Amino acid sequence: MQKKLIISTLMLAFLATGCATEVKSNQGVMQKITGLKTPESAVQAKNGKIYVSEINEFGKDGDGQITVIENGKKRVFATGLDDPKGLAIIGKTLFVADKTKIMKIDMDGKVQTFVPTSAFPVTPLFLNDLEADPQGNLYVSDSGDLFGAGKGGAIYKISPKGEVKLLINNEQDARVKAPNGLLADDTGKVLIYVDFTSGILYSLNTDTKALNDIAEGFGGGDGLLHRSNGTMYVSDWKNGKVFSVNTKGDVALVKGGYQSAADIAITKDEKYIMVPDMKAGELDFIPLQ
Repeated sequence: MQKKLIISTLMLAFLATGCATEVKSNQGVMQKITGLKTPESAVQAKNGKIYVSEINEFGKDGDGQITVIENGKKRVFATGLDDPKGLAIIGKTLFVADKTKIMKIDMDGKVQTFVPTSAFPVTPLFLNDLEADPQGNLYVSDSGDLFGAGKGGAIYKISPKGEVKLLINNEQDARVKAPNGLLADDTGKVLIYVDFTSGILYSLNTDTKALNDIAEGFGGGDGLLHRSNGTMYVSDWKNGKVFSVNTKGDVALVKGGYQSAADIAITKDEKYIMVPDMKAGELDFIPLQ
């Protein structure tokens, strides 16, 4: 009962002002994009352009890049990044979680540091997903020592001025193992996230720090998104699957068969889920009814 109540409350908050903007596109049916270099995240701008972060070789600084896809064709948009992962767009600026810092990129592809490593209360280990709220704040997950001892997980809030505030970490709550995909409601008081290590979907009250589980069984939980009808979708990187979670908290498999389904996103017209398949080097599109 508690889980269903949490789900219903959250969905009402999202539905209040979370309807997608219709984007008219001449692309027709979305076609899979291949030949990407370890794609991790994707986001679509209001003008229909899709931006994809490409890590290339993990741990090798300077070889990461952002690719833009327009009318089904891809081109390099920005270079010189390290291990770019989560993406978020605010206005005409693309923000990128890049290893231990947050970068910003203008629409001409110029890259600048927005939040340096030194601005965090402790040095991040593995900055991962990035989420924006209507007030212009950013939320970033630090998945910590992801493939080691499972420590260092944290979630931060970043103001429009680049000021960093810790929301919760592994020391405050042991359930915060490797937070990954994020969803913020329109007030900024509720943050939903999926944990890569436990595969559990949580809701976090950013004021009280209360953490409640919503659903589980997502393996290596990675990406997280919601539709304006209240349905959420979660990707499982380890098992190559994408799941749906309805307003009752029921989980259903949407599609499997990926090598590593990373940070999923939804197109602005809500017709497709964009799935970066990291190991396959592809961006897939799941049509929605």
